[in-house]
Amino acid sequence: MPNPRFTAFSVLLKIENDKAYSNIALNNAIRDGGFGGIDSAFISALVYGTLERQITLDYIIRQYSKIPLRKIESKTKVILRMGLYQILFMDKVPDSAAVNESVNLAKRQRLQKSAGFINGILRSVTRSDPPYSLPKPDDKILYYSVKYSVTQELVRLWLNAYGEQNTVALLESLSGRPHIFVRVNTLKTDRESLKKSLEQSGVECEEVPCLPNALKLTHTGSIERLPAYRQGLFHVQDISSQLCVDLLSPKRSDIMLDVCAAPGGKSFTAAQYMQNRGKIFSCDLFDHKLKLISNGARRLGIDIINTCKRDAANGANLALADKILCDVPCSGLGILSRKPEIRFKDELIPADLPALQYKILCRSALMLAVGGTLVYSTCTLNPTENGGNTRRFLDEHPDFFGREITLWHGVERAADELPCELTLMPHKAGCDGFYMAVFGRKR
Repeated sequence: MPNPRFTAFSVLLKIENDKAYSNIALNNAIRDGGFGGIDSAFISALVYGTLERQITLDYIIRQYSKIPLRKIESKTKVILRMGLYQILFMDKVPDSAAVNESVNLAKRQRLQKSAGFINGILRSVTRSDPPYSLPKPDDKILYYSVKYSVTQELVRLWLNAYGEQNTVALLESLSGRPHIFVRVNTLKTDRESLKKSLEQSGVECEEVPCLPNALKLTHTGSIERLPAYRQGLFHVQDISSQLCVDLLSPKRSDIMLDVCAAPGGKSFTAAQYMQNRGKIFSCDLFDHKLKLISNGARRLGIDIINTCKRDAANGANLALADKILCDVPCSGLGILSRKPEIRFKDELIPADLPALQYKILCRSALMLAVGGTLVYSTCTLNPTENGGNTRRFLDEHPDFFGREITLWHGVERAADELPCELTLMPHKAGCDGFYMAVFGRKR
């Protein structure tokens, strides 16, 4: 069986050099290596932790290295980050093991010269008290960037948009792995029955006060191996996305359009609200993503979902729909804890992204029937992509209006916004960062 640290190194190097998605690269490596629970947990913690702390770790490397960071070869840099993370942030790993295993890993990669360099830096860190220093707090942008390992661009954006108190709480919420939530498949079971099934598999379940058919899970192991999953009794879906579908409120016999549907979770939840009656058109631009939706619907016993290959910004209009879900591509700043590689992207928010989102929203609105409901949503925390598009849409579309959102139990607003808007933040709602706005169409 492959060495767990070598596997973690291989995943991190793939992300570093090939810009691989962390969750896909990690899941594939753990599956291919045949790792069990303890090793799998260690690899995941090391990979995600090193990614989450990368900006902080690079700042520390600069304090000890005479070689500029940009000139350190990729493999050496990845091993250094891993070693530092184990020393500074993994309490159960002895310093000696972190140093020795890092040196051995370098030698295994035939990095003989780098092995001494890595050994010197890591041992210097273990002997120093304190092991590193942060920037001075009077430079808030740099201080928060290094302390919480996010780009200065993101710190500046959130400070300007949400204020310092919200920003610090947001940054604090990014540490550690996010909660796993699931949606009960009400076409096949109920919450209590699903809880019993999961608990028999050793999974801990907790009810979610704001949604009667949601559960928070811990100690799941590989979810795909659970009998309840294979039987189609639930699908994984964050609370934010479940609330989004609840706002749309699809009913039996509705015609619904999900314009950017992959991987299909919101369409699945909507089908359950509709009791598998009516029609849902789940659209995406790529065949492999449409296949994911079809396979998921089959596992859950849903047969009202029709997949449709369509460009949401430029595709031909479909039939008028009673309900439209417009969950647009976004910068993903609300899911940094799930996709930590977003933290250090070269281009945090592509300049043309808000315009694309607005085009998708306007195109989708053409297909909403009079009296229907459209929900615009993103999994990001950026006013330009969120409230900016909502206000522009209402200003330029007099035949649409904002529907006021009634908040659920335990859910509170995290920003000043229109009654038809809701921004969810992890430290306020216990879920992913998420934005949604609800529109109705009048004659």
